Amino acid sequence: MDHAAATPDPALHQRLLIVDFGSQVTQLIARRLRELNVYCEIHPFQNVTRDFLSDFAPRAVILSGGPASVPDDGSPRPPAEIFDLGVPVLGICYGQQVMQHMLGGEVKRGEGTAEFGRAYVTPKAKLELLEGWFDGLEATGREQVWMSHGDHVSRLAPGFEVYGTSPNAPYAITADTERHFYAVQFHPEVHHTPKGARLYENFVRLAGFSGDWTMGAYREQAIAAIREQVGDAKVICGLSGGVDSSVAAVLIHEAIGDQLTCVFVDHGLLRQGEAEEVVTMFRDHYNMPLIHADEQDLFLSALEGVSDPETKRKTIGRLFIDVFQKHAGEVGGAEFLAQGTLYPDVIESVSFSGGPSVTIKSHHNVGGLPEKMGLKLVEPLRELFKDEVRALGRELGLPRSFIGRHPFPGPGLAIRCPGEITREKLAILRKADAVYIDQIRRHGLYDEIWQAFVAILPVRTVGVMGDGRTYDYACALRAVTSVDGMTADYYPFTHEFLGETATRIINEVKGINRVTYDITSKPPGTIEWE
Repeated sequence: MDHAAATPDPALHQRLLIVDFGSQVTQLIARRLRELNVYCEIHPFQNVTRDFLSDFAPRAVILSGGPASVPDDGSPRPPAEIFDLGVPVLGICYGQQVMQHMLGGEVKRGEGTAEFGRAYVTPKAKLELLEGWFDGLEATGREQVWMSHGDHVSRLAPGFEVYGTSPNAPYAITADTERHFYAVQFHPEVHHTPKGARLYENFVRLAGFSGDWTMGAYREQAIAAIREQVGDAKVICGLSGGVDSSVAAVLIHEAIGDQLTCVFVDHGLLRQGEAEEVVTMFRDHYNMPLIHADEQDLFLSALEGVSDPETKRKTIGRLFIDVFQKHAGEVGGAEFLAQGTLYPDVIESVSFSGGPSVTIKSHHNVGGLPEKMGLKLVEPLRELFKDEVRALGRELGLPRSFIGRHPFPGPGLAIRCPGEITREKLAILRKADAVYIDQIRRHGLYDEIWQAFVAILPVRTVGVMGDGRTYDYACALRAVTSVDGMTADYYPFTHEFLGETATRIINEVKGINRVTYDITSKPPGTIEWE
């Protein structure tokens, strides 16, 4: 299988290197920088060699946080050559500690100086000497930050001075202004550091970034890269109707036109009206070659009597591959498979402890289809985060209703129907979900929520409607807020909203007589029910 990717050449942009030491929030650093129109890449420390640095030629470097302890033997180190590049370097948490250690300072274990959570940094009076790095932050008083460290810097490396302290971090802000080395013990990338974004903005300005990473430029470069990779060959794209595959399909179609054919598999587990909406938009609005594979009977027959969630997923995945392969054969002579791989998918395919992994997760390459069919991959979104994909979608003119859609799982309603799946339960679930989403839209809440849906529960409850007894299904409403889906909080609907929504569902959806609201966060729960 060929993993060649049709993506713009990053060398065309000013580039910032993020050296990853295993922090759980390293991706947030990249997001902050991308929001500033700065192109950056995350690479595990062990992959950052002298040759890599020479090829990458960063304009600036950021050393991330991490769980290791600098005093331990074998703890992670960046190559010493980073400090000889003559570019600004910013160390964060572990990144600060390893910078100090390698340049002649000292790092000690906790000894009562650990800090976790909200803390306050008091700047020194000489903060103005930091060449604008702390512009917009308090020169006097104190700033709220987020700390997460056990070890601490106990002695500064030669050339460094302290510019801010916290109760348990005597060197919370340090810098060697002559060499343009900066370091903080706290995490400016998290939202618990309210002015952290301003710190990154100041850093990239000092490093001379002009902000050349725009979606307009990306669109032009991506189209050129797709044409160069594909030539006059045919491309097939598994279209789900989600944001990622939709943006990838429109971008590729703009590049190569009718050389692209999309295959939309309707497995009978979609939301109300979803198949018609997707097919109409791509076939009519974009005049795009599209195969609508109506395979509802195949999937629902195979799922009959199945209640185990993992068995459901595996069954759906296996059948999807079979169906996609069957219909892709109708294209004839396709050499490439297009998919909406995003940058977080690429990052996840690299192991922090062991370097690049052997394979990308199966859901990132359509369940092994490239190997089966001898296809090469076209992945025009693999440099982008989710919010950037939405920005590219706006640049391409996709309808706002598609760009802002909530995530929808590949197994569809199967995992919102705990227990056995039946056509009756799916019909009830579709209607209830449509009412719920309509309520959210009516109240102007859709864009505030990361994901919202109804789950139909595998229990029946007694109810009273009019003078009659009912014995129908209970359902659970779910709505969460999130940045990236990794963690999530339930959305705080008002009781008035919940009461109104429950009344509508019970009145309008035959088969449901009880409505509950799921207030579980992630963790400990997951967003989906299965």
